[in-house]
Amino acid sequence: MQLQVARIGKPHGIRGEVTVQVLTDAPEDRFVPGTEFVVEPASAGPLTVSSARWNKDILLLGFDEIETRNDAETLRGAKLFIETEELDGDDDDEGWYEHELVGLEARVGDQVVGKVAALNTMPVQDLLMVTTPEGKEILVPFVEQIVPEVNIAEGFILLTPPDGLFELNSDEAAAPQPEGSD
Repeated sequence: MQLQVARIGKPHGIRGEVTVQVLTDAPEDRFVPGTEFVVEPASAGPLTVSSARWNKDILLLGFDEIETRNDAETLRGAKLFIETEELDGDDDDEGWYEHELVGLEARVGDQVVGKVAALNTMPVQDLLMVTTPEGKEILVPFVEQIVPEVNIAEGFILLTPPDGLFELNSDEAAAPQPEGSD
């Protein structure tokens, strides 16, 4: 299985560097010179990192196969993947990957409250998108206090949500009625 770690943006400069949208929590480990990525579309790759540097908050990558700005322009929108067998799955402290979480049952105690639909990686904390049986999407902070257990083997996550988290987006919690509309 492959794991997407970045999406290529626009070219930067004239030497074939590109900006990338980073989709991994460990860019310093993923984007080192010599790393080879599987690319989608396949016609654009594979690509081997020749340089990686930060320009403010933007990661700039150079590739052995790309030498000019025009070459770099052809990569815009391409997705970079690594093979998951390259990942060290033995250390639970490293975190979880989206493909491991999507589809897991979300439980509060013994009650199933939905299924994990996505993992949104955010700068401050990650959010799990849980789809309820009614089809509503609830964003759940992916922190140990609210998600104390992730059990991949048995196919579930255990939630201890604060009061109102699942009601927050429901119709019952609709906007307050204007004054005088009793």
